[in-house]
Amino acid sequence: MPALATLPLPRRPSDSRRRGRLLLFLIVLVAVSAAAALAYLSFPSAALTPPPAASSTVRADADCCRGIQGLELWGPAVKWGSNHRLPSAAACCASCKAMCPHAEDGACRCNSWVFCGDERRCKDRLGECWLKKQKDVMAPAVIARGEDVMWTSGLVFGKGEGIFGLETNLGTLHIQLLPGCAPRSVDYFIDLLGLHSCAGCRFYRAEGRGNVWDAEGNHEKNAAFGPPYALLQGTLEVDGVPFNGIAREAYPAVKRGSIAWVGSGPEFLISLANHDEWKDTYTVFGHVLPEDMAIAEEMALLPASTDVWSNVTVKVLRDPVYFKVKRSSHASFV
Repeated sequence: MPALATLPLPRRPSDSRRRGRLLLFLIVLVAVSAAAALAYLSFPSAALTPPPAASSTVRADADCCRGIQGLELWGPAVKWGSNHRLPSAAACCASCKAMCPHAEDGACRCNSWVFCGDERRCKDRLGECWLKKQKDVMAPAVIARGEDVMWTSGLVFGKGEGIFGLETNLGTLHIQLLPGCAPRSVDYFIDLLGLHSCAGCRFYRAEGRGNVWDAEGNHEKNAAFGPPYALLQGTLEVDGVPFNGIAREAYPAVKRGSIAWVGSGPEFLISLANHDEWKDTYTVFGHVLPEDMAIAEEMALLPASTDVWSNVTVKVLRDPVYFKVKRSSHASFV
């Protein structure tokens, strides 16, 4: 099988290329050029070998227990840290998760945790693990944030929680966020939902599975790994709101339905196939609920133009699909 090509480092178009979008004709010009450039910079050539064994790859949020350093969440305590000391933030997170089984009613006794792990600053509070219950886990109470805050905090979602929707003219893609794997990404979406606007958010690239992957997203034996690359690509940057790059987080395997940042964002992708060849490449921060994948597949059938960029063939949508970001819940979440 042909050799695996190294994935190029993705780069965003310069901000100066975006500032001219006040006029309609410049909006069109920048959208097309940005889509083409991002397509070239973000994905590999067609010649790929099978990936190495993925036994060490994080596969689900259950395998992750991360929080945000320099963040102190408030809220009623269900277990006091002064009487509950643990050796690490991951252990504190796991302690909270143990109180949040995927019960049918989605009720969690703990949905947030706060840990003190900085020996110099925590002093006699070192190891304190506070387990708390937020009134609204998608709008948690924050008492302090910044480099001078000695606490590390995280969220835990119960059944049907932590879901938002990408509302398009084709239907709504419901996304389950992964707070244990990508807490900073989840933090961004909490802020984004608070804006009640996602002007400029859109999909601009769409490629189906072709003859490379089957309907379940499995790679066909002896087939190349693209093109097409079985993905949707777009941006989650709000017009007029500066985007601060998301630091590297956990890299679960990119499976069918995974949603991940391209680089540090705001460009992102939704995978239509199991891309084990992209192991340890993209921060996966959520997944599309299975019943909504038909909408993603429909988007991949929309009219698109074929472009070739440095020997990489891509499909750019003739008409970008704009979407709104809305909070949601979903009874069938598993």
